[in-house]
Amino acid sequence: MDSRQHRHEVPLELIAFFGALCLFFSTLEYLIPKPVPFFRLGLANLPILLALSFMPPRQILLLVLLKVIGQGLVGGTLASYVFLFSAAGSFMSALVMLAAHHLGGRAISIVGVSLLGSLASNVVQITLSVTFIFGQSSWIIAPPFLAIGVASGLVVGLFGRRFQERSRWYAAIAGLDAGSIGHPEGPYEA
Repeated sequence: MDSRQHRHEVPLELIAFFGALCLFFSTLEYLIPKPVPFFRLGLANLPILLALSFMPPRQILLLVLLKVIGQGLVGGTLASYVFLFSAAGSFMSALVMLAAHHLGGRAISIVGVSLLGSLASNVVQITLSVTFIFGQSSWIIAPPFLAIGVASGLVVGLFGRRFQERSRWYAAIAGLDAGSIGHPEGPYEA
């Protein structure tokens, strides 16, 4: 059986810290003007992207839940369709990033994982928009929405890769050596 399936739990304090980072980046995003309605740069996904190297999937999903609820509270959207769009996009993004990270191995870099997560989130949100809220007119905004999503996924992925490569703090908490950073073989394995 693959050793990646036997990752140990990380301390709850680390999950809480990464959840706080998600909220911090989410709050920063509110300061940035949005070129497209409902568009977010995805900065709050950076801690999740970084956590893929050392947190098991169950804890990644807990981190996403903390991020989504925190964003809903900070943005005042907890009881709206915006919250549902955010939750659906965030969880789909996390599932795709987990799959790409674990199944792709060394063939998919952190930048590729970020791009796939960004696209998954945008596709889910466009699909929900077409299906439940705005109808076929949502397809008009789909191309620029996807293009901006790809660009932001690329930027977040590049920043994440650079942070992984240069941060001694990250290497220490993740328990990674320079050769394993950005790949599924993390420290919390059997």
